[in-house]
Amino acid sequence: MEIRDLAHVFALHPEVDVMANELSKKREKHFLLRNLHASSQAIILSNLHQRLATNAHARAMLIVLDNADSAQYMYADLRTLRNEQDVYFFPCSHRRRQGKDEAMMVQRTEVLSALTKAKKVNGKDKTEKGEIIIVTYPEALIEPVPQPEDLQSKTIHIHTEEEIAQSDLINQLISFDFQRVDFVYEPGQFAVRGGILDVYSYAHDYPYRIDFFGDEVDSIREFDIETQLSMERTNAIHIVAQASTEQTTSSLVEYLNNNTIWVSNDFSLVRYKTSGSEFQLSNIEAGTTIEISGKSTFDRYDAIDFDTLPQPAFNKNFEILIDDLRARIRDGYKVYILADQVKQTDRLRAIFEDKESDISFVAVSQTLHAGFVDKSAKICCYTDHEIFERYHRVSLRSENARRGKAIITLKEINQLQIGDYVVHTDHGVGRFAGLVTTNFHGRSQESIKLTYRGGDTIFVSIHNLHRISKYKGKEGSEPTISRLGSGAWERMKERTKDKVKDIARDLIRLYAARKQQEGFAYSPDGYMQHELEASFFYEDTPDQAKATLDIKHDMESRMPMDRLVCGDVGFGKTEVAMRAAFKAATDGKQVAVLVPTTVLAMQHYNTFKERFKDFPIRIEYLSRSKTPKEVKEVLADLKIGKIDVLIGTHKLVGKQVEWKDLGLLIIDEEQKFGVAVKEKLKSLRTNVDVLTLTATPIPRTLQFSLLGARDLSVINTPPPNRYPVQTEQITLDDEDIIKEAIELEMERNGQIYVVCNRIEMLPRLENRILRMCPQARTVIAHGQMPAGEMEERLEAFINYDYDILISTTIIESGVDIPNVNTIIIHSAQHYGLSDLHQLRGRVGRSNRKAYCYLITPDRELLTADARRRLDALTTFAELGSGFQLAMQDLDIRGAGNMLGAEQSGFIADLGYETYQRILNEAVEEIREEEGIAIATSMHEAENKGHKKWCNDSQLESDLPLSFPPTYVENISERISLYRELDSLSDETSLLAYEKRLIDRFGNLPEEAVQLLNVVRLRWLCCQMGIEKVILKQDRMSLYFVNTPRYFQSNVFGKILQYACSRAERCRLVEDKDRDGKPTGKRYAIINQVKTISGALHLLNKILE
Repeated sequence: MEIRDLAHVFALHPEVDVMANELSKKREKHFLLRNLHASSQAIILSNLHQRLATNAHARAMLIVLDNADSAQYMYADLRTLRNEQDVYFFPCSHRRRQGKDEAMMVQRTEVLSALTKAKKVNGKDKTEKGEIIIVTYPEALIEPVPQPEDLQSKTIHIHTEEEIAQSDLINQLISFDFQRVDFVYEPGQFAVRGGILDVYSYAHDYPYRIDFFGDEVDSIREFDIETQLSMERTNAIHIVAQASTEQTTSSLVEYLNNNTIWVSNDFSLVRYKTSGSEFQLSNIEAGTTIEISGKSTFDRYDAIDFDTLPQPAFNKNFEILIDDLRARIRDGYKVYILADQVKQTDRLRAIFEDKESDISFVAVSQTLHAGFVDKSAKICCYTDHEIFERYHRVSLRSENARRGKAIITLKEINQLQIGDYVVHTDHGVGRFAGLVTTNFHGRSQESIKLTYRGGDTIFVSIHNLHRISKYKGKEGSEPTISRLGSGAWERMKERTKDKVKDIARDLIRLYAARKQQEGFAYSPDGYMQHELEASFFYEDTPDQAKATLDIKHDMESRMPMDRLVCGDVGFGKTEVAMRAAFKAATDGKQVAVLVPTTVLAMQHYNTFKERFKDFPIRIEYLSRSKTPKEVKEVLADLKIGKIDVLIGTHKLVGKQVEWKDLGLLIIDEEQKFGVAVKEKLKSLRTNVDVLTLTATPIPRTLQFSLLGARDLSVINTPPPNRYPVQTEQITLDDEDIIKEAIELEMERNGQIYVVCNRIEMLPRLENRILRMCPQARTVIAHGQMPAGEMEERLEAFINYDYDILISTTIIESGVDIPNVNTIIIHSAQHYGLSDLHQLRGRVGRSNRKAYCYLITPDRELLTADARRRLDALTTFAELGSGFQLAMQDLDIRGAGNMLGAEQSGFIADLGYETYQRILNEAVEEIREEEGIAIATSMHEAENKGHKKWCNDSQLESDLPLSFPPTYVENISERISLYRELDSLSDETSLLAYEKRLIDRFGNLPEEAVQLLNVVRLRWLCCQMGIEKVILKQDRMSLYFVNTPRYFQSNVFGKILQYACSRAERCRLVEDKDRDGKPTGKRYAIINQVKTISGALHLLNKILE
């Protein structure tokens, strides 16, 4: 059932009829709606507005709620109910201390623009779609807005097939203070590329792309600022500039019709909060109001009584839920369960079936903010997030404007800048010296200039950009620049490859050995497993759901499981492990959870205990904090099977620990254990299922090629409905904000991290905090303390003996305390993006709002790079959220723990991308050397269709092959496009790339068409065993791979056949060294090849 179908059920509500009849008379009236709770308010208001429009009595509705959060929830509910039509949010134009906020300004201007458009249609006070609904709050209402006349004078109306010169439109935009840029990413900007004009209005969520045909508007499309690609077409648009409020100001009331219906949950509070402003409540006392409250602000009113109740709290107790629903159904209620995902209602049905209850309900495909019971209509509407006690996230429409700046900032960070370190596969680490144009026989060519040690220079053709990559190593450390011709680079690559191959062989043999053993096959999920998983705070991400399914599949098979789960902090690895532990425990098996530190043991114990509190599972832990007597009791109970889950450090693998029936071993951060512990683990792991967790992601090539899909699960995305971490940049002088942040957290019984990487600063920070907040209980911890003392302090903090932990970045990994939801980072400008991202990930791990404060000097004193990093972080408050911090920084963050300690050294020397490439080559060579076939999705995909004789084919040419500056003006963007083109691997992605180019820049010029064919030519050459192509002066030279098997292949046979039949055009040559001796290499020379298209056509003909 759709949510709008549910809304129609309430359309027949008798009270809606009464109000609609009264309001259609357009008399001044005050209504008081009593006993209307939760999201039933939005349903009734939406139906009332709709009823008036249907009866040709449409009226605008302004809903003023007491605070921003309540207004956002109401707005989200109304958008859901009305399919996002005619509902607008009117926020403040600023965020605290961060000045004007682009997203909020867009929303405000969008409302004003919609209201001014409403006044212009046929001279009547209504829009073509009917009057709009606006949701706001007092602080936004009192903020001045420009005069309606000023706004209209700053509005440009454009429609398709309109005659307007592009130059006239550009001049008009400039006169309205629009800024011309290369690429549009925030309101108030425009860009021109040939006959295409991109512009970002202040009154629309997405920018527009206007395509001109001469002086006529050919098409208008919205486009996405992140991809820069077109989305929906539209026929008419309104481009609104930013209207000033400096000279003449107005209030929102000036834009409203006299017959607007005012709605609030407390008009007396609105009166109080708006007193002294241009807006006065007296403006509406003579109009029509609806107050949803227990009592009216006005003396004379009509009271309408509803009979609703908020959804009860079930505390994730499904017995209580079932009893409640049974009672409702028995009393004649119809039950609706609202959920954004079908799997949530499916989970509920499974739980009801497992508990043998006969509950039937109607599943509604979207959810509202808060469930309710309507006693008069006999309807029960419950939301899944309240049943499972999950946070329900509200998404506002105009987030694009806020994302734009961060997206462009990240793009700049990832782009090559002159002076950046780059790695060339053949020549090593050098510096990027820019994109240069050279002339060869009168033909211009673009190439990348790289400089090396000793001032040596090479030029890399744009067709070979896949052979260079931006150097990515550990942050803060600079690589050693290579010397050309020394051979050191090749030796380093071979050394790395040999080491990788040794490790890979060991892993593959271990895999093969485990396949021969037989373990315990667990039974399928029961109702308790469904109940546990349904009670998870957040919705499962696709990665998390897949990891859970893969683990269950492994556990239910006879072969012992050995699976690694990788994912960043807060991405749900522990939840996946707990589900596996629960499955084992409910099947009568014991579970060992091995962690590297006492603090982590205590933390996991608390997490597991809280998660399993409603189930008959006993959890214990071993650590130094337990007395010898307590340890003895735990070990005795473990031996006789009274303990289901035991958590501990290396003591778990001691001789005195005896298990009755160990079934699952969970290892957290295995790389942190010493060799001795790992040797002992081998004796435990014979027939036991093993699940290893790591917070450091690993190369994707390793994920697919090395271990195979059965043994590795990567969780790349965070839970979707987690509260975003509100991030602010402040200075140390902002003591009022720091004090307020600490007191706010302490008032809700939460805790705070204060992070500073200079140990000598920690006591001074503590003194400063105690001066501001004398009541706070503080503790200092850092890595130079004796291990026992540091663990004791952290354990005391976990046990809530302290409010504030003042520490170095030791909290960055491992320490996970859901009660900590505020982090203050001192000297944040000195941290890399990855460090800040990881630190911020330590908060916001529960269903509470979390805060991150970045303390820095004044912005003027920061470097440009530091400003970019901090802007990106403050803009993207969410973990994951399409934010490419994860891609860039988590790759760098010690990608090594699977291949041993050497790997981080490899990455520092070679750069991350080159290391990945060598890793992939090493694994492929092992496959061939040892004839080992591990089924992986990537390997199978690569072997479909034609065999590839080489992984890469290089091209040298004197032809003009590029994107001309007249086509793509921005140099950085040209480099990005060249690199993207060079990385494509199949025809489908190339066609999509071509479509994107045409969408953004217009039809391709001839040299660009030929450039795209270069990629096709390289792919074909890889299939034909041609590792290098030289196409110069109308002659093509093809250099073949030098392997005996190739020269006996069908492919080479066809080339030979062509050479014999076309001797006048083609000849085969055997390569010789300087002394005239054969090198064993062969190549072919083919004459009369003038273009890339011609070369492609010829090689395809040879293959026929």
